[in-house]
Amino acid sequence: MKSKRSKLLHEIAGRPLIAHAINAAEALHAQQLAVVVGVMADQVEPALQQLAPNVRVVHQTDDAYGTGHAVRCAVAELGELQGEVVVTYGDVPLLTGETLQRFTAQHRAEGNQITVLTARVPDPTGYGRIVRAADGGVERIVEHKDAGEAERAIDEINSGVFVFDAQVLTDGLSRLSTDNAQGEYYLTDLPDIARGLGHRVGAYVTDDLWEVEGVNTRVQLAALGRELNRRICERWMLAGVTIVDPQTTWIQADVDLAPDVTLLPGTSLEGTTVVGSGSVIGPDTTLRDVEVGEDATVCRTHGSLAVVGDGVTVGPFAYLRPGTVLDSRAHVGTFVELKNAHVGPGAKVPHLSYVGDAEIGEGANIGAGTIFANYDGVNKHKSTVGRFSFVGSDTVLVAPVDIADGAYVAAGSAITENVGSGELGIARGRQHNSSGWVGRNRAGTNTDKASSPQATSAQGDQR
Repeated sequence: MKSKRSKLLHEIAGRPLIAHAINAAEALHAQQLAVVVGVMADQVEPALQQLAPNVRVVHQTDDAYGTGHAVRCAVAELGELQGEVVVTYGDVPLLTGETLQRFTAQHRAEGNQITVLTARVPDPTGYGRIVRAADGGVERIVEHKDAGEAERAIDEINSGVFVFDAQVLTDGLSRLSTDNAQGEYYLTDLPDIARGLGHRVGAYVTDDLWEVEGVNTRVQLAALGRELNRRICERWMLAGVTIVDPQTTWIQADVDLAPDVTLLPGTSLEGTTVVGSGSVIGPDTTLRDVEVGEDATVCRTHGSLAVVGDGVTVGPFAYLRPGTVLDSRAHVGTFVELKNAHVGPGAKVPHLSYVGDAEIGEGANIGAGTIFANYDGVNKHKSTVGRFSFVGSDTVLVAPVDIADGAYVAAGSAITENVGSGELGIARGRQHNSSGWVGRNRAGTNTDKASSPQATSAQGDQR
């Protein structure tokens, strides 16, 4: 990956690769779930504590000696095992729990001691090949570097995912050697060992090649991310969501959408965003961890950790920062930024405003260019605007101030004191018009000519 970050912590669909793998494995309801960590364990282990605290972390001792060595470390840590052991990987994010369930069901139905998940691919280069026995079972798995010409022509490849009888696994691990091209303990040697001991080895062939695709580069990360997003979009469309252009719409794995939501091109829904029925999101909108109610419209907006109520309209070009709550039928318009702000039912902040640390009551109107000056250079302070109050354009509310219910603030004011109910707050210099100023200070200019009595009279005659 050429990264300072562990490959397992790179994300697609809003989840680290390892989280996708754990989510699939949890579908098996195993008695124990272990993750073997080696390279960059100091990053992966704390992440696992946050992502899946129920998972047991096993450290691969010494240097990495291959997949067989990693599983050997896990078996040594977990103690005596009984039943079935499934081995999967942290970098195959499209492998699903449903596939693992069908895989293990076939293992039991066929009475296998080992079953390997395989796929048939157009280009098997680099993959281990599945060599079938005359009875149709798996005879052995040959790694690409160790394969001969005939074996490299085989198109059935090993995914690396296995289900083992626990006793067969434990016994087989003790028999592994490093006599191969890479000098590693290959888990893929176990089918050959098991067949030599008279055990049955089978294969479950998946027809979904994406499920066995691993990530080793950022190119592969992007490809799998794009495919996973396509599947997520398809799932939501089949559930009743309209996605106008799925190719430009991105929906992360933990997003929840109701039927009759419409997503317009350029929309990105991230984190745990929830959107209610009838709402229209986009175009060109990004919402992360935002709750949107029913029949709302959010257009060309960036929002995070905010709540948008039923029937609310937002945008275009609005910025909803954390702590923003918009009650039903509220309106937030063009070039408005809100932070830690509560806008009451039916209240409006239509244009060119900053609303930080504020409480705006029901039906209030905030005029264009209003600034809630909430920061004094040291601390943040809160201001309130009461129910059905009106704040005129180009006003600065210097926090903390309280505009009571049913009050007015004159346009162009800098309000530093509270305004009571029924009052008009005015905080600006009185206007003074200086007669003849243009003639005295701009003589001879077009402005001066236009202001002359003759020019004014001629203009009136033309009308």
